[in-house]
Amino acid sequence: MKKRCAWCESSDLYRKYHDEEWGVPLHDDDQLFEFLILEGFQAGLSWSTILNKREDFRIAFDGFDARIVAEYTEEKVQELLKNEKIIRNKLKVRAAITNAQHFLRIQKEYGSFDKYIWQFTKHQTLKNKFKTLDEVPATTDLSDVMSKQLKKNGFKFVGSTICYAFMQATGMVNDHVIDCFRYEE
Repeated sequence: MKKRCAWCESSDLYRKYHDEEWGVPLHDDDQLFEFLILEGFQAGLSWSTILNKREDFRIAFDGFDARIVAEYTEEKVQELLKNEKIIRNKLKVRAAITNAQHFLRIQKEYGSFDKYIWQFTKHQTLKNKFKTLDEVPATTDLSDVMSKQLKKNGFKFVGSTICYAFMQATGMVNDHVIDCFRYEE
């Protein structure tokens, strides 16, 4: 039996996410955009809520194609706000559109969003050595800096807690506890 981070043991979906995705370094702009948007929708909710609706979000948000999301009209916003399969929060829906627009601008300016976002960790995964989940922070000085910079660049729903969760999910930091089988992977 594999030893895992305790947070993922509540469901098969959570275990699969933990075992296959969480903490794996992501450098694909499309996937980075998806996580940026999903982490924003998670604000005030549990990640399991988002994970359970992830496929519905992908359908509703055109596969998280930033070029398409950036062009959403008011009609599309209203359609999303009526979609019972996703989180129907007006501010978060509008933030997704705003973030898509700024995401595209950052891509153009830096060549990719990957180059921009990974600069915060000097383009490497920061490997923590936490023994228990209680040691894992919700924010760090680095997530504070990332949050401030993203906000300065016009992004919404990118507070420090959201940024740190994004960093964890996309492998910018390795926050698997040291006795988790994924820690060394």
